[in-house]
Amino acid sequence: MSDQAAAALWPERTTEPPAERTEAARRLLLAAVDSFARRGYHATTTRDIATAAGMSPAALYIHYPSKAALLSEISRTGHQATLELVEAAAALSPAGPAERMRRLVEDFTCWHARGHTVGRIVNHELHALPEEDFAVVAELRRRIEDTVRRLIEDGVAAGTFDVPDVRTASRAVTSLGIDVSRWYSPRSSESPEELGRRYGVLVLRMLGAAQ
Repeated sequence: MSDQAAAALWPERTTEPPAERTEAARRLLLAAVDSFARRGYHATTTRDIATAAGMSPAALYIHYPSKAALLSEISRTGHQATLELVEAAAALSPAGPAERMRRLVEDFTCWHARGHTVGRIVNHELHALPEEDFAVVAELRRRIEDTVRRLIEDGVAAGTFDVPDVRTASRAVTSLGIDVSRWYSPRSSESPEELGRRYGVLVLRMLGAAQ
């Protein structure tokens, strides 16, 4: 689970933490992901997290002031990673709206399948975030949805997509990918990549794109 969580939080760095994050802080983040996934955020204690990371509870406070700070970083980092992949797919050039949407859905779905543990935490523990941190994550979520919405608008303008309401369609697209983290497991019959490809086809049909 730690490798999957690391890949979800740091897509290009599955073995090394970003330069600004120490190895100890990275271990605490991955331990928090494991603990929140197994016990739930409210039932997890800082002792649970520190023990899972091979540290003392006192050592945890050197890196994070609270359990909430760990949740906030996991949520912010996870949402930032998904925003970056959504923006990269939407900016593909010279691909048209259909190809960009296919790539966006494939990458978005694959991330939520491969990083299903992180995905469940960042999408379903939002209520536990402190107000200030929730505002940061809410802005990232807005940017993700706005990127999808603008791509659908491009497709409608080009005559590629045919949807009755663009905002509803954009929320449906993101909701499909997010929900994958709720049910996906390593025992699933489809790999994250295969699931992404299938979802890409389904979304294009939903948007009325010619196949």
